[in-house]
Order: sequence, then C-alpha cells, then structure tokens
Amino acid sequence: MPVLNIVLVEPEIPPNTGNVVRTCAVTGARLHLVGPMGFEITDKHLKRAGLDYWHLLDITVYENLDDFWKRNPAPPENFFYFSSKAARSHSAVSYPDGCYLLFGKETAGLPEELVHSHPDTAVRIPMLPGVRCLNLSNSVAVGVYEVLRQWGYPGLC
Repeated sequence: MPVLNIVLVEPEIPPNTGNVVRTCAVTGARLHLVGPMGFEITDKHLKRAGLDYWHLLDITVYENLDDFWKRNPAPPENFFYFSSKAARSHSAVSYPDGCYLLFGKETAGLPEELVHSHPDTAVRIPMLPGVRCLNLSNSVAVGVYEVLRQWGYPGLC
C-alpha cells in the first residue's frame, strides 16, 4: 500500500488537529506534528475531535522543523508545500508514493521561505480572490483526497 504523510507545522487550534486525526485515520495517512504547537496532545478538545480514531493513527511528534527534516530524509521532490501563496494548483502535480503534504499553522501558514524555495512542489488550493483561506482541516482533506484520487484510492472502499 502506498504511503501518504501529512505534516502539520506548528498547528495552533486543537479541534483542527483533531479533525486531521480523523482524516488520517480513515485514509491510512501518517500524521506528523511539528512543534511548537499551540496545545498539548492531551488537550481535551483535540482528543474529542478525534475521539474514536486515535487507536488507528500512525503519529510522530517533532520538536521543530529541524527535528522533522533530520528524521525524514526523503528526496526533495517528495515534499509538497500547501500555501495560498503558491503558483501551481494542488491538482496540477503528481504525488509519488511516500510523499509528504506540509501545511502551516492556522494564523500564518507555512514559513514563506519554504514556499518560495520550492516552486516546483509548492501548491495551492484554488479559491476565489480576496478571501483568506480554507480552514486547515478542510485543506488537509482536500489535499489527502487529491493524492488518493490520483492513486486510485488504494485500500479504500
């Protein structure tokens, strides 16, 4: 079965992360949480949002982005940076087995240097002009299901 990795960089809102937990659990995606986070993993709002799904989750927690990069030495073309500032649509790229979809914190997104230094793998979800962004957990779901659609929904029914 192909491997899909979801990376939340400095998430701030527990219910958003809880919803991402559910998305990862029902799709088999691995979840990577990169600190510092705006909550503790034991937060009741986080747990409530993903209540029945924690036992299905493959999760790794990192102190910061440096820790994440050290522990995940995949090829650069396996990392996709979701940002409203990216030029390419999320559906205009092909996602390889073992890819990582990176999403930034709710208030600021990913660090701009990550997006600007990876123009071939920085992607955006199309939206109307002049509006902020989709909710983090909705954005993750859109990204996850685009990858799974491209892969033919392996293992899902």
